[in-house]
Amino acid sequence: MKDIIILYPAMGRGHLVPMVELGKFISTHHHTSLSVNILLPSPPNTATNQYIAAVTAAVNITFHHLSPSQHLLATLQSFVSQSSKPKAFILDFFNHSATTVTAALNIPTFFYFPNAASTVALFLHTPTLHHKTTKVSTSSYNDMLRSIPGLPPLTPEDMPEPMVDRRSRSYESFVNMSIQMRKTNGIIVNSFEKLEAKAFMALENNNNGERNPRVFCVGPLVSTGNENDVDSDDEGCLSWLDLQPKRSVVFLSFGSYGRFSKKQIREIAVGLENSGERFLWVVRNPIGYERRELVLEELLPKGFLERTKGRGLVVREWAPQAEVLSRDSVGGFVTHCGWNSVLEAITGGVPMVAWPLYAEQRLNRVVMVEEMGVALPLRENRDGFVAATELEERVREVMDSARGRGKEVRERVLRDREDAVAALSEGGSSRVALDQLVELWRQ
Repeated sequence: MKDIIILYPAMGRGHLVPMVELGKFISTHHHTSLSVNILLPSPPNTATNQYIAAVTAAVNITFHHLSPSQHLLATLQSFVSQSSKPKAFILDFFNHSATTVTAALNIPTFFYFPNAASTVALFLHTPTLHHKTTKVSTSSYNDMLRSIPGLPPLTPEDMPEPMVDRRSRSYESFVNMSIQMRKTNGIIVNSFEKLEAKAFMALENNNNGERNPRVFCVGPLVSTGNENDVDSDDEGCLSWLDLQPKRSVVFLSFGSYGRFSKKQIREIAVGLENSGERFLWVVRNPIGYERRELVLEELLPKGFLERTKGRGLVVREWAPQAEVLSRDSVGGFVTHCGWNSVLEAITGGVPMVAWPLYAEQRLNRVVMVEEMGVALPLRENRDGFVAATELEERVREVMDSARGRGKEVRERVLRDREDAVAALSEGGSSRVALDQLVELWRQ
């Protein structure tokens, strides 16, 4: 009989897909000894059902749907009663409250982070920040942000949004989650050792002065796009890319939740037009207009589509990002710095321009620019607005692979792509980490 492991993702495509990729990674290399099960915490929609169907057709993973009235405790008890106790319960960090259930059933529990190891280093240090400082933005707090083990010097502006206001429930939840992380059996991270060597070494050496759980870097685990894009139309962008010269197109896409004001969208258009570069731009409805039909001619500057026809392509709402970034014609990526997007760019060998919008993305920008060297930063005004001239300059810079910072980030990301392939190969660091995890589960 195979040993059972259970994966428990948070809902939302940005969390479900990385958890499924982890399940696929485990199942692919240990399918003879492990039964991989994924619990979905709420009823899936049509698109998610199609995605799940495509996954199950390709790999041996079993999905279980928790109904709104069904409790996690009862579900896990059914696993225990029907077979031997699960060897591991792997939960998304947003589901950290589930640790009370797994503790009651004495099931070994692991946190999974579809984020950078640098983010894990910050979260594990959060209880120390909380207990040793009284307010955000005090001098003592700022001093501590500049000396977090494994991270470059940070400012309060670099912190994830929920960790800025100590009076908020989100802040309290993050502190509690960080405390639970320290008590777990292990932490699994979608990264690889060479990409974040400084953060990984700090986590390995427990440099924050506390006893940390063991950390396993098993990435980069990214979707190939084959299952994730089953329900979508690419509006011809892939065939258009295939007609463009090598490394000639800058791709702009800002994630599932990334939206801008009308004014900012028009400013982006001006910057792209003035840059003279070829571009593929995913445009979503502006803030406040999410439920309206997206009419590009009304949203963009007058005549923009006609003037840039041939060298630019604008698509509505969505593009198959992983496939786009794997195309030889793509030479740069303006990104919101979501970790899935960063890994997809690295595995595609595409240098980035970092434009963070929410969540932990500002922290990612610091790490991408200062530690990894794979991105150029965009300068924002105090209100977060990015001028057309700033975007124009950064786009030109990242697309210039012959000199300056553009050359540096391209060379660095190409080295990282090679390291990523090596990490996932037999004997590579991520494969070794997976084998160590499985051996730990069998004990």
